[in-house]
Amino acid sequence: MAESGTLQSAVSADAGAGKGAPAELSFLNALPYFAPVAIFPFVAAAALYGGWWLAGPFVFLLLADQFDTALGTDERNIDPKQPDGRLCWHKLAVWVWVALYPVTFVFAFRQVFVAEYLALWEGVLIVLSLGAMARLTLNAGHDMMHRRAVWERRIGEFLMASVSFPQEVTEHIYVHHAHIGTPRDAVSAPKGQSFWQYLPRSVARSYLDTWRVERDRLARRRLPVWHRTNPVWRYVLETGAWYALAYWIGGVWGVPVFVAICAMGIFQLRMVDYVQHYGLQRIRLPGGRFERVRPRHSWSIAYKLSNWFYYNAQRHADHHIAATRLYPLLQHSGPDEAPQLPGSYSAMGGLIMSPGRWFRKMDPLVDRWRAHFYPEIDDWSAYDSAAYRARPDAFETIDEILTSAPALARWLNRSPELLDSLRSREFTDLDLPGGFEPDPEFKAFARRGLARVYWTHDLDVAEMRMRIADLPVQGVREAVEAARNWSNDKVFQICVHTMRGNLSPAEAGAALSNIAEASIAAVLSAVNEDFAGRRAGGGVAAAMLGDPASGDAMIGAELDVMFVYDGGHANCHDALSRRFSGALRALSHDNLLFDEVPGRREARVFRSFAEFPERFRTTGPGGALPDLIRARRVFTSGDSGIGERFDEARLDVLSRGAAHDSAIAELREAPPGAADSGILTVDDARGGFRDVERAARFLQLTNSAVAPEILVPDAVSAFRIAGERGFVSAAAAERLAEAATTWRNLRSVLRLVAEDGFSAETASPRAKAVVARSCGADDIDALTVAVRDTAARAAFDIDALAGG
Repeated sequence: MAESGTLQSAVSADAGAGKGAPAELSFLNALPYFAPVAIFPFVAAAALYGGWWLAGPFVFLLLADQFDTALGTDERNIDPKQPDGRLCWHKLAVWVWVALYPVTFVFAFRQVFVAEYLALWEGVLIVLSLGAMARLTLNAGHDMMHRRAVWERRIGEFLMASVSFPQEVTEHIYVHHAHIGTPRDAVSAPKGQSFWQYLPRSVARSYLDTWRVERDRLARRRLPVWHRTNPVWRYVLETGAWYALAYWIGGVWGVPVFVAICAMGIFQLRMVDYVQHYGLQRIRLPGGRFERVRPRHSWSIAYKLSNWFYYNAQRHADHHIAATRLYPLLQHSGPDEAPQLPGSYSAMGGLIMSPGRWFRKMDPLVDRWRAHFYPEIDDWSAYDSAAYRARPDAFETIDEILTSAPALARWLNRSPELLDSLRSREFTDLDLPGGFEPDPEFKAFARRGLARVYWTHDLDVAEMRMRIADLPVQGVREAVEAARNWSNDKVFQICVHTMRGNLSPAEAGAALSNIAEASIAAVLSAVNEDFAGRRAGGGVAAAMLGDPASGDAMIGAELDVMFVYDGGHANCHDALSRRFSGALRALSHDNLLFDEVPGRREARVFRSFAEFPERFRTTGPGGALPDLIRARRVFTSGDSGIGERFDEARLDVLSRGAAHDSAIAELREAPPGAADSGILTVDDARGGFRDVERAARFLQLTNSAVAPEILVPDAVSAFRIAGERGFVSAAAAERLAEAATTWRNLRSVLRLVAEDGFSAETASPRAKAVVARSCGADDIDALTVAVRDTAARAAFDIDALAGG
């Protein structure tokens, strides 16, 4: 196969294909595995004599690296069906290490502190050589922890404890081997994660996962976590013994030096772990399980010297197939079974220090691995996502969101905890389970009906405010955080309902506007309550402006709030306004609904009802009045009549004055859109969104004096009221309302789907289906035609309106 040849080319030229000729068990075959113990006399001599002897361990390791590739590869396999008695020489190779390591370590470690003739730099070099030796000890401990006899496994624990890593016994067997190639295994590095990101996470998760595993195992036996059979207590005692020894030998300084040695060993262990599984993932099966472990889920290579030093660690693929198989019996996996590393462990270790070089080298090999072993999967974005690593059980939902709504997926990867909101009864009760009804049409209809009733009727603004008020908080900061988290959960649910067709974008926009009002009101109430002791009479009214006020809210909306005060002191107003602005700025941070408010922007503040209308009425250009049309009062405090006075002042400003006349003239003379009508040019097209919005504002301002009810925030209602009152023909009013609804749906769904612009050529089939369905079209082609026709009809009616 072509891909197989590509993968095989990554192996060095002297590597053969397949498993190679069989090998026989013998003393000569086992002899090379005694090579690692040769470091002990070099370390002992360096610690005893210092000086040039200190070069011994490092020259030994350097030559080992150089000879690693020079000696070539060995792909021969020993028949795994061998009795343990025939493996005595290979076992002895590990036992020699087990016996000599503690003696050599204690001697060299003691020399660092008691040998007065050794200079400081000589002690540092001895510590570095002990750090290199610690890495080899972890190899021996790994081999022992997989032995069948309990006493041998305990010795493995003892060796791992000598590097402060005994919990690896639990984590490696019960987590790594069970969940290799899945997000549940922190040792399996996903594609795109650098070693420097991987290292702290994998080490920390090793300790945490060990505790969780042992806690759960005891719970299944109905035993408390502190029960004596919990091996964690044994790990603590074993590690504590080594630290006590370090303190006894070196005093206070012995402990940090021992920590440094352990850190070097763990660092090198995680380097190898990172290389062995980078980017190789097990796919999820339809039932939610992961595929079984295969050789393809570990990188393989066959360099002789590395296998001698690491007890056949390069045959890691077979180790995961037969974990209890002793190291001499591990089988080499060729390129048809497992991906092949492009170099030795030493070479790969140098490569991972530079993430850019590592990604350039390895990511193309991962892509070839995917194409070779999983040709049926053409989109791996869900497997590569941060959301999947955090919530692997929600893979199907993550995949749906990533392929249907990339803009929402960006938020999901930033905050995977949003997926938890989809498990609440509030969401699941509206999203009917599979098999509820054999008729898909009825099922879709039922889903839409349930979601529509809940989000547009049952959960109104008053109910939302009550739910936020019931959240336990103390102080403004906690109130802001609670309101933001509550808002994000609800917004995410609505977005998923919209993506699935349970809510239209217009219905979602109305619900999102209610969420905006409720969360803003909750934050302002918290600030006002905190400031109450410093208020000196008067009242304040706050109005939300823009898309959220008009019922057209969508993710990433602008948070714009206007405050009008009446009575009280100006200094008090200014101080409270600063508090309000700071709290709203905090609310917009990491908020799915609102775009973040810049730190330099202050809210619009009017210190009295005399200043409020006068400023609008006397301002030259009328460009600010359309903002006032789309205003929704969301909060009042103090004077009980301030809300009504605000509404009266708003109506007065929008019905007369210089700014009113100026705004009408500007709207009448504004040039129509010039762009061709299309899905992405709907804002600026002739008859597009901006033209329709200008027409609605024009009708509102020219008729507000005789029909104040026309001053509604949204264009759809404004057109329908204008048609009912006879300001335009009923047919034209309905066509313009239909155009406003279409543009509203299209703009909202594009904000949900299109992160960096929407292209029918590059968008996924799911994304195109979401966009078309949200606008009532069968497919993208039908939507394109509908957009042109709607824009043409709207342009005709707007021209007639302007002419009239």
